[in-house]
Amino acid sequence: MTKNLYFASDFHLGSPNHKESRLREDKIVRWLNTIEPTCGELFLVGDVFDFWYEYKMVIPKGFIRLQGKLAAMNDAGIKIYMFKGNHDMWMNEYFTAEMGIQIVSDELIIERNGKKFYIHHGDGLGPGDSKYKVLRKVFRNPICQWLFSLVPPTIGLGFGNWWSGHSRHTSKSDERFMGIENEWLAVYSKQQLQHQHFDYFIYGHRHLPLELDLGRGSKYINAGEWLQHSSYAEFDGNDLSLKYFEKD
Repeated sequence: MTKNLYFASDFHLGSPNHKESRLREDKIVRWLNTIEPTCGELFLVGDVFDFWYEYKMVIPKGFIRLQGKLAAMNDAGIKIYMFKGNHDMWMNEYFTAEMGIQIVSDELIIERNGKKFYIHHGDGLGPGDSKYKVLRKVFRNPICQWLFSLVPPTIGLGFGNWWSGHSRHTSKSDERFMGIENEWLAVYSKQQLQHQHFDYFIYGHRHLPLELDLGRGSKYINAGEWLQHSSYAEFDGNDLSLKYFEKD
């Protein structure tokens, strides 16, 4: 039996408060329980957490139900990939050491069943957003990360959670399709097709579930998010499609 590939993004666990985050975490675990029997590989395409920073001996508290479920899935032989997003780019070795999860810093290119996939959280790609692109380089700089590690965890994690909440983009433009010519990740994908063919481009970050035909036999899918949509993508060995969990 061919096992399916599953893609989900932008859980933003920790936001906007503990109560709502816990309810969302429970829902995510229910989804993982549902897909586990048919899952061969799981791709968590960034911003799993609203903020994450690993000190050498300290990690943010909470999210234990999700971590336990991911560990159990890995133990059952399911390969799990976790992408660094713009809210949780400070992952190091914890998830790999404790749960066997492969951390992906930027894009991941894979081929399954004769189909070629380009997978990326989506931050920093395409035209525009020059301010964030500069910040991304600063935040990902090893020296800057080392300097931040010198800040005591109570202060560092407190500031990080404040910054994540302060910087979250909540514009109404996130809720509507702007036309393929204005969807910057679709524009970026079309540019990549000029150099190399991919059957599927898969992103998160945009927060709007989207499935677009790029032409040339290529499809763009944004996995959406779990604050409102609870959306994900599934590849059944033949086709990639966008789906929703516990939603009419």
